[in-house]
Amino acid sequence: MSDKPQHIVIVGAGAAGLMAGRELARAGKKVTVLEARDRCGGRIHPLPAAEFGYPADGGAEFVHGDAPVTRALLREAGLSLQEIEGTLWRFDGAHFSREDRHDPHEAELHAVLGNLKDDLTVADFLRRHFAGPEYDGLRYSIERMVEGYDAADPERASTLALREEWMDGGLHTQARINGGYGALIDFLAAECRRHGAAVRLGCVVSAIEDEGGAVVVRGAGGEVHRCDRVILTVPLPLLREIALPASVRAKAAAADDIGFGNVVKILLRFARPWWRERNPDLADMTFLLSDRTIPVWWTRHPEQHPVLTGWFGGPRTAELQGLDPQALIEAGLGSLATIFGLSREDVARDLVAATATNWGQDPFARGAYSWATPRTRAAQTMLARADGAVLFSGEALYRGRDMGTVEAALASGLETAGMILRG
Repeated sequence: MSDKPQHIVIVGAGAAGLMAGRELARAGKKVTVLEARDRCGGRIHPLPAAEFGYPADGGAEFVHGDAPVTRALLREAGLSLQEIEGTLWRFDGAHFSREDRHDPHEAELHAVLGNLKDDLTVADFLRRHFAGPEYDGLRYSIERMVEGYDAADPERASTLALREEWMDGGLHTQARINGGYGALIDFLAAECRRHGAAVRLGCVVSAIEDEGGAVVVRGAGGEVHRCDRVILTVPLPLLREIALPASVRAKAAAADDIGFGNVVKILLRFARPWWRERNPDLADMTFLLSDRTIPVWWTRHPEQHPVLTGWFGGPRTAELQGLDPQALIEAGLGSLATIFGLSREDVARDLVAATATNWGQDPFARGAYSWATPRTRAAQTMLARADGAVLFSGEALYRGRDMGTVEAALASGLETAGMILRG
């Protein structure tokens, strides 16, 4: 038997790829991480502190819920969390009000959800159980949550997968990493290299081939990597852009049963927090919901940075498909102007820095994160199997509550590495 360590190539240096890479490298495996971008992190996208006044996040920003893998890693890295504080506000087109999440039909919703045995889409669930006009508000709030928070399509999204989120009103602890997610990615990438893993940036993988018992990974630039196993951690839409062996292609087809949503994210830094000056009641505002083009905004509260972050998620982001980053920024300024009863010029006057990303237009993401359909759990089980030389990993394969999050990516990478090491 050969004494040569098993060589594993990981495609993608996002959270899942780096987590798997570190675990395998420190167990003595030879690891090569191939990343198409010129940076690590994937859909974690650190922005320059000099531009926004703090290490901002152009992609993933929040740590949701218990997130045990994330929190353990943060402790190891010596990083801390800032819990989200403050008040959620809503603008109804005329007035600001503190968001009241209580719905008169909430107990009825919980009862029906609690008795639900067979999965069905959210849209079918609402049509079947809450079709009457008296439920208009309930349907609207659920559809808004599914589209905006989960970036999902109610016509395809799983009711059972979202049941727990609704049962607690969609609320759980949220926090930010002091230093941003980029600090965590820097730690993981350094750990990979410290344990001997090679991290190669600017390497777009175009094909994976079987070649006489070995696996060959081909880059679009002509580079060739021979290895024993491959872990694919790329976002689901990119699986269609990599030529795969027939057996792997058949397995990858299961990804079509997992939803994948889009997000538009806009960061606007101003010279001063003019929204608090205009409406002192908003001094403790964290989130602001509206029906404008960019419907969700949040602040850095309790920090005092004069930055507003705009968010638009779900299938309706297709309405903005033709807009470039500058046009998205203009759409954000226009939404804020309408909400606060100002001219667009008044809002733009104090603008210091701005950036906008439509993640659906990012060539190495094609969207933001995954969500469950009624067929997703079976698809995840198939994709997560450790059979064959090509494995799949990433946030879309996480079978816990918070698929789509960084916690999901880290946990999936850890699980995939564990399967290889046990195998």
